[in-house]
Amino acid sequence: MARILIVEDEPGLVLTLSDRLGREGHVVESATDGRRGFERASQEPFDLLLLDVMLPGLGGFDVLRDLRQQGVDTPVIMLTARGQVIDKVLGLKLGADDYLTKPFEMMELLARVEARLRRDGPKEAVDAEAYRFGAIQVDFRKAEVTKDGAPVDLSAREYQLLRYFIEHRGATISRDELLNHVWGYHAMPNTRTVDVHVAWLRQKIEPNPKHPQYVITAHGLGYKFAG
Repeated sequence: MARILIVEDEPGLVLTLSDRLGREGHVVESATDGRRGFERASQEPFDLLLLDVMLPGLGGFDVLRDLRQQGVDTPVIMLTARGQVIDKVLGLKLGADDYLTKPFEMMELLARVEARLRRDGPKEAVDAEAYRFGAIQVDFRKAEVTKDGAPVDLSAREYQLLRYFIEHRGATISRDELLNHVWGYHAMPNTRTVDVHVAWLRQKIEPNPKHPQYVITAHGLGYKFAG
């Protein structure tokens, strides 16, 4: 599951791509002009950008150039009605990772998206037996959590939530993603369930739960773990 930004001014194509990528399990956002696309891509964490070349306000090549100049290395697949080799070369030289000429087959786009995401690799996974942040020590082998050496009584769901946060530390994680990966695709709870469990988890691991410093709310987006 990835967070994908579509920067495209054709409403029909945005709807089609959003629906198809969403059915693949991805979280899909969109921007309909270059300036808004640049703002979102430079300020929010995405796993992949689908970037049209011909955009109002700021062209796709300019968006790509400015993102790379700012050090944003999010993978980019360019979408364009142009078929000239020189345009593909320009996009690749500016830092694009792949290029698709409209009209394209949806299966080809999906294959390129999945290939790009595999190449980029999954979010950083826990590859050690333990992880520490502040006064909290997490022993993954024993599935135990301590605070200043004293056991922290977490429910199984709270532990799974904490582990998922640690595995994806630094990334903004939507409530839907947490529901899918912590509760499971076929579970019935809603996003309010996530908020309640996050509140319980904060009560047990945060120095001041009213002003959390580890599990941070990303307003309108979800949560980010900063431990």
